[in-house]
Amino acid sequence: MSKYVLSCFALFGLVLYCFALTGCDSDTVATGPVEMETRIIERDKSELVRAEVRMGAGELNVRGGAQKMLEAEFRYDVPQWKPQLRYNATGFRGILTIEQPSGRKVSGNAICGWNLRFNDDTPLDMIVNIGAGQADLDLGSLSLRSMEVNIGVGEVKMDLRGTPKHDYDVTIQGGVGEATIQLPRGVGVVADAHGGIGEINAHGMRKRGSRYVNDLYDNAKVIVHLDVKGGIGSINLYAN
Repeated sequence: MSKYVLSCFALFGLVLYCFALTGCDSDTVATGPVEMETRIIERDKSELVRAEVRMGAGELNVRGGAQKMLEAEFRYDVPQWKPQLRYNATGFRGILTIEQPSGRKVSGNAICGWNLRFNDDTPLDMIVNIGAGQADLDLGSLSLRSMEVNIGVGEVKMDLRGTPKHDYDVTIQGGVGEATIQLPRGVGVVADAHGGIGEINAHGMRKRGSRYVNDLYDNAKVIVHLDVKGGIGSINLYAN
């Protein structure tokens, strides 16, 4: 079977996946006036926070610099896409969920954009799931423990440049699209990068077996571990 046929099967499967994720059916709903909404989660005594972001389709921007635990701005023109935000603290751990509700198929071009700012000092495990769209993740100032991104169709831009004080893991699973990751320069970096149909470009890194490492990897006290899997598209790593 040719790569072209395989890519068609992969694309068809991802399209079905995105419809399932957004809960589309045969009925359609029209867009309305653009709604703007601001939400804040105050800092509490939680020693770490697990944040999960679920967006069926849209543009997601995540960065640090918040005074509160979370400062969020939402923009959308489909009423059914009003985001649901839940936060619960259980003992030393907080659990935060931000979700785009499932809705019907939208007629016309819809608008959905989320800007999320997290507190830099709060230890954070983050999971981002996007069916279709773009994720712009500027995470270098955050106190990450782990980061996981799953995107069906679209583009991931991740900037990890900063001064992490401890090891952390980053996992990116892409379907159809491109992943570009800017890596921190003062720590060791090791990356497992696998592309289905596409290319892997590792700038400022060298191949060691099946992995890519930067010059600091062998002697660094802090290591950032990446596991990047792309379906159809390119993976771009920048360590220089």
